[in-house]
Amino acid sequence: MSRENYNDLYAFLVVAEKGSFTRAAAELGVSQSALSHTIRGLEERLGIRLLARTTRSVSPTEAGERLIHSLGPCFEEIQSGLSSLNELRDTPSGTIRITTSGLAADTILMPKLTPFLAEYPDIQVELKIDDGLSDIVTERLDAGVRLGEQVAKDMIATRIGPDIRLIVVATPDYFSRHPEPVTPHDLTRHNCINFRFPTHGGLYAWEFEQDGREFNVQVSGQLIVNNSQQILTAILNGIGVGFLPEDMVRPHIDSGRLVQVLDEWCLPFPGFHLYYPNRRQASPAFSLLVETLRYRD
Repeated sequence: MSRENYNDLYAFLVVAEKGSFTRAAAELGVSQSALSHTIRGLEERLGIRLLARTTRSVSPTEAGERLIHSLGPCFEEIQSGLSSLNELRDTPSGTIRITTSGLAADTILMPKLTPFLAEYPDIQVELKIDDGLSDIVTERLDAGVRLGEQVAKDMIATRIGPDIRLIVVATPDYFSRHPEPVTPHDLTRHNCINFRFPTHGGLYAWEFEQDGREFNVQVSGQLIVNNSQQILTAILNGIGVGFLPEDMVRPHIDSGRLVQVLDEWCLPFPGFHLYYPNRRQASPAFSLLVETLRYRD
């Protein structure tokens, strides 16, 4: 098979991963029409359709899935081999792709990345902001950031932030019109702002604890969003009650814009962790980043 065929196979993998010719073309640095022509030519040479195209999305056919299954690990090995050459350089280099929530990016990653990137100009970090639970293996990402209790057991996890406490808040005006909840179960009678996980689509059940007993309350309300910042905006606008990290809302509580309730039911839990699969030797650049982000109490 010619070198061009290998390039076409890689282009196919990127289109399948992105689920879009537009996003894949941007990733590869080519035009959408050129990429479409490349994939069409590959399918013609193989004599089988690899991608099912609709006006809204692109997805692999059964033949395409089989090709992804066999080719994906091969291209990962090639990328790993190229990355390992960085060990021979005088200065660490390479690109590190991380999926993270917006909150973790703002409060933990960006403050530490600023001096890190200045010190290592040959290292590039790409952040994918996603409040869902992305699969870093299938999306070929180097690492992800999740709360400690959400990290899969087969991943290596490094703690990068302190414990987090979610607290219940609303505006003084809202509580002037609705009685403050005395127990978490009282929240079922309030207009609560729900969070829907972008990845699997489920609604987050608010988690509480007292006297060592953990329990969830499935709240309801008029507004459902999939981003913490929009929850905060909705709370400040007086729409209803929200459940957010204390650090995120503390300035608004101190200023009197928000009121906190059910404090004794809201206990801390493990904060953000950087996680990654143990599938290959970490590059010097990645190892440096892990040590930079590592939380030191």
